[in-house]
Amino acid sequence: MPISRALSTAALGMSAQQKTVDNIANNLANVSTTGFKRSTIAFQDLFYQNIATSKRGGSMADGSSGGGRLQMGHGAKPAATVRNFSQGSVQETGGSLDLAINGTGFFQVEMPDGSISYTRDGNFTMDANGRLVTQSGLPLADQIDIPEDTVGVQISQDGIVTAKLDGDRGTIDLGQIELAKFVNPGGLEALGDNLFGTTETSGMPFYGTPGMEGFGGLQQGFLEQSNVDIVTEMVSLIEAQRAYETNSKMVQTAEDMMAMTNSIKR
Repeated sequence: MPISRALSTAALGMSAQQKTVDNIANNLANVSTTGFKRSTIAFQDLFYQNIATSKRGGSMADGSSGGGRLQMGHGAKPAATVRNFSQGSVQETGGSLDLAINGTGFFQVEMPDGSISYTRDGNFTMDANGRLVTQSGLPLADQIDIPEDTVGVQISQDGIVTAKLDGDRGTIDLGQIELAKFVNPGGLEALGDNLFGTTETSGMPFYGTPGMEGFGGLQQGFLEQSNVDIVTEMVSLIEAQRAYETNSKMVQTAEDMMAMTNSIKR
């Protein structure tokens, strides 16, 4: 039934645009989240139904091939969330435990079950045991332990962590921060808390020293900001709103046509 097909197709279009608006809302909500990476939704058209097949092929007036088939589509569906890992702006904070990655790479974070997750959020702090941890209390996989009598921490661009001790006892080496990178970072799974997990799409991580070939360097006293651009999101929001309105008008039109058909007296 052509009219019911238009009704369902337009309804699917409204649902698709609603998901776009939901995604934009999440991007805008995280405009101030350290290391956040904006995402978009990729859509695919649904299956096509062959309504009729002509014995004659030939070309259309615009030069395209008609193929001799009359096909009707059934709308669109959200296929995947595509995350944009472009570099966010770097803002100076002055915090000795704040780190920004200037380039490619992720910090490695140890989860409670012993697995490793990855983050661009370098807003670290120190727990009661002196470990370098995230704001959620998850330790770096590099196991950096800061002594109680430390009066200053220095982190070089290549990830070497040193501590200046109280008095005239000099400095000690606390360890090395390593970074991880992926062939396809867009395939990482968002876990919340600014963390990402590996998937088959992302591939397994490669490890390296900050500043070496293919890895970004560290900047102490800086944090990477969200890469969400408010103007871009607002433009996308307007486009999604207009598309939603158009699909809703299509629903109303289909309903009006069905009412007209039902009112015909035989």
